[in-house]
Amino acid sequence: MTPESTTPDPHRHDVAQHPFTAVEARVLGTLMEKARTVPDSYPLTLNALVTGCNQKSSREPVMQLPDAAVIEALDDLRQLNLVFETSGGRVARYEHNFLRVMGVPEQSAVLLGMLVLRGPQTAGELRLNTERWYKFLDIASVDAFLEEMQARSADKGGPLVVKLPRAPGAREQRWAHLLCGPVDLSAAQVMASAPGTSATEDDVIRLTRRVATLEETVATLQDQLENLCEQLGLSQPGQD
Repeated sequence: MTPESTTPDPHRHDVAQHPFTAVEARVLGTLMEKARTVPDSYPLTLNALVTGCNQKSSREPVMQLPDAAVIEALDDLRQLNLVFETSGGRVARYEHNFLRVMGVPEQSAVLLGMLVLRGPQTAGELRLNTERWYKFLDIASVDAFLEEMQARSADKGGPLVVKLPRAPGAREQRWAHLLCGPVDLSAAQVMASAPGTSATEDDVIRLTRRVATLEETVATLQDQLENLCEQLGLSQPGQD
């Protein structure tokens, strides 16, 4: 596995000029997530990557990407040095190179990955949702990294996140990533004020921990199935 590095890549990707597609962002976010939450299964096979991209939980929006769409995104990301294909074993596996190419520290990459996968969130929600990726000391430290990314200079590629206007009835403002280009503020405002989108902090904590446990169980089973099929020389279910 290639160690994570903050050393800027000589071919650093400028999202201001070439934003990612929604599929490319989902592929990157999924690789970043699984590298931290299920390291024993990482780098990911194509099948595991597609499954992660299409998860019903911890994803906003939920997608149903076919293999072909993920393969196309992988090809484009490899040309940008953002994804590597590793050799060895019976199947190809993929890993990300996000920190080096984007030139951001670990904490910023974690926040960007979570925003890519779950959509706009408050600093408090981000701190809670990234617990399995990275343990931030407090909400103030989350805010500091977000503000640093928002103030990113043009010579470094410009801002990577934006603080959204406060939604009606909301106590905290939410943050959104800019990896796919400018945010549609009107659409974000509608989503934030839609009925049923709010929850108490206790509800969020309880649901987050439950989802995290379920995701870890599923990922472990997926890894065991892949290893078993590889040892027996069998194709995985659904790949025939």
